[in-house]
Amino acid sequence: MFLRPFKSGRKKTPVQWDAVWINAAAFNQCTRRAEARVLKMLATTAQHRVLGTSSSTLAKAATAPFKVTAIRRSSKGIRASTSVRASLSTNGKPTVLVAEKLGAGGVEMLKEVADVRTVLNMTKEQLLENISTVDAIVIRSATKVTREVFEASKGRLRVVGRAGVGIDNVDLTAASETGCLVVNAPTANTIAAAEHGISLLTALARNVAQADASMKAGGWDRTTYVGVSVVGKTLAIIGFGKVGGEVARRAKGLGMTVIAFDPYASEERAAAVGVKLVSFDEALATGDFFSLHMPLTPTTKNLFDDAAFAKIKKGSRIINVARGGVIDEAALARALDAKQVAGAALDVFAQEPPAADNPLVNRKDVICTPHLGASTKEAQEEVSYEIAEAVVSALNGELTSSVVNAPMVPPEVLKELAPYVGLAQSLGHAAVQLVDDHGFSEVHITYHSPRGDLLDSRLLRANVVRGILQQITTSQVNIVNADLLAKKRGVRIVETVVPSEGAAVLNSLEVAIVSRASRFSSAVNGRGQISVSGAVKSGKPFLTQIGDFDVDLATEGEVLLVRQNDQPGIIATVASELAKKEINISFMSVGRTGRGADAIMAIGIDGSPDKELLGAISSVRGVQETAALSNLRA
Repeated sequence: MFLRPFKSGRKKTPVQWDAVWINAAAFNQCTRRAEARVLKMLATTAQHRVLGTSSSTLAKAATAPFKVTAIRRSSKGIRASTSVRASLSTNGKPTVLVAEKLGAGGVEMLKEVADVRTVLNMTKEQLLENISTVDAIVIRSATKVTREVFEASKGRLRVVGRAGVGIDNVDLTAASETGCLVVNAPTANTIAAAEHGISLLTALARNVAQADASMKAGGWDRTTYVGVSVVGKTLAIIGFGKVGGEVARRAKGLGMTVIAFDPYASEERAAAVGVKLVSFDEALATGDFFSLHMPLTPTTKNLFDDAAFAKIKKGSRIINVARGGVIDEAALARALDAKQVAGAALDVFAQEPPAADNPLVNRKDVICTPHLGASTKEAQEEVSYEIAEAVVSALNGELTSSVVNAPMVPPEVLKELAPYVGLAQSLGHAAVQLVDDHGFSEVHITYHSPRGDLLDSRLLRANVVRGILQQITTSQVNIVNADLLAKKRGVRIVETVVPSEGAAVLNSLEVAIVSRASRFSSAVNGRGQISVSGAVKSGKPFLTQIGDFDVDLATEGEVLLVRQNDQPGIIATVASELAKKEINISFMSVGRTGRGADAIMAIGIDGSPDKELLGAISSVRGVQETAALSNLRA
C-alpha cells in the first residue's frame, strides 16, 4: 500500500514502513465492517503489522480516506513517526469522486476503469478533506472547485469533470497551475436544446400557453387565441452552430423555409441541410420567426436592440434558447408594445432567475420557461456518458476536445513566450472583429523570429485561435484543443516562420484572415486578406499594422478606427464628436500612405462607441469609414 505524506515533512518519497498505528479518534460514525476491511488491507495487502487501534471504527464507508501514524525502524531503534493520509485504492486504479448526481450509465463507465466514490451534498470542509485522496472529481454546477480545493489536493487531483457546459464554478487558473485538466460535456445537450426551441416555436405560433392559462382560469375563448401556421413561413436562425443546425433540420420538416445568419459558418455546411446563409440585415427583413442560438460575446451582447427590432418584419415572433444577454429585454418590451413583434418565447434571461420587475415575464404575449433547454432525462444521461468518457480519456493522458483549460507548459518556454501570449490573443481579437458577415475559413499566422524553424509556436498559435474563437463561441480554447476546435468550425490554420535578425524570441507577429469582405476595408492587405500585425515593446503588446497602414498603439481596451482623407481638421472634428459623448481619448496613432492621400486614425478610447456615435463620425467630411474594436486587452 502506498502512503503519501499529507503534512509538511522531510519525507517526500514512498518508504517501507514496518508498522502503522491507526488513529481512530479522527473518525466518526464508523462500522465494525469498515474497520475490519481497513485492518485486513493493512495487514495483508500492505503487509504491515497493526500495532493498535481504538475500539471505534474508522470511517463512514470502507472506501473513505483514513489517517494513520507510520513507524519505521532503523539501526538506532524506532524512528519518529510520520502522519500520512492513505486511500484504500490498492488495485492500481485511479480514484474518482462523484460529488453531484450523475446518470447511472456514466457512473458505470467510470467504474470500469476507476474506483468510484459517490459523496453527494458535501460541505466545503468535507470536500477539502476528501480531495487529496482522489485523482478526479465529477461535479455539476453546485460544487465550487476553488484554488483552496486545488491546494488541498496536494497535487494528486488530475482531472475535474464538469457534467455540463459552464465552468464558472471551477478556478481554471489554479487548475492549470497545479497541472489539473478540466473537461466538460458540451455536446450532449444539443438535441434537447433544439427540441425545446421547436417546442417554443410551435407553442408561440398557436398561443398554447396563453390558451391553457385562460382555460385554467375558467375561460373558453376560441377567438382570442387564433394562431398562425408555420408551413411556408421563414425561420431565421441566428447562430448556426450545433443547436442551430438541429433546429434547422426540424423546421424544414415542419415545412418552413430556413435561412441563417452566422458570419463564421461555412456555406457548404448550411447548404447540406438546405439552409441559405444571409447577412444580419437580410435575416431581419425576411424572417417571420427568429430562433436565437449564438453565444453571448461582446459582439452578440444586445444584438437584438431597438435598431434591430425596427428592421424586422412587423408581426414577427422571436424564440431564444441561447443566452439572455443577446436580447435587450427593455427593447423587446417596447417592440411588443408597438406590435412590431407579435410574441416571444424565452428560455433564458439576462438575469437568472429574472428580477421581479423584469419587463417580459408577466406579459401575456411572452412565453417563459426557466432555462429548460437541456432538461430532458435523455440529455442528462447523455451528459453522464460524455463527461465520463472525457474524464477517462484525461486520466489516461489522451487528448480530448472538451479540455477547457491550458495544461502546464514547460517553465522555460512559458517564461520566454509570456510577453507574446497577450499579443497573440489581442491580434486574434482584433482580426476577427474586422470580418464581415460572410465569415472565413482560413487564418494565416506569420512569425518573424530569429529562431526560425526552432520557434515553438504552439502556445502562440493557441492564443491567436483563442482570441479569434472567444469572439464567436463560448468554448474555452487552449493549447490542447485550439486546433481541434478550429477544425470543427472548418477553419484552417496556416503558420509561417520568417527568419529575422535580433535577440528577441519574436520580432513581430501577423494574423491574416482569408474572408470575402471586411467591416473595415482598409484592413485588407495587398494579398486580399484582413490582416493585423503587432510586436512587444517594453514588455507590452502593440498593434503596429492594420492592412497596409502602419499604426502604433497599445492593445488596451477599446479602439476606434477611422479611415480619412489626409487633410486638416478631421482629427479635431472626430475628437469633438467623442467629447460630445464624454468619451476620453487615451492615445492616438495616424498612419498614411502618403501626403494628402488616405490615412488611418487608430484612437484608444475609454468607452464603447454606440451606433449613433459611429454614424456621426462617418458623416464627418473627409471620413471614408469607421470601425470599433473592443476588448483588445488579453
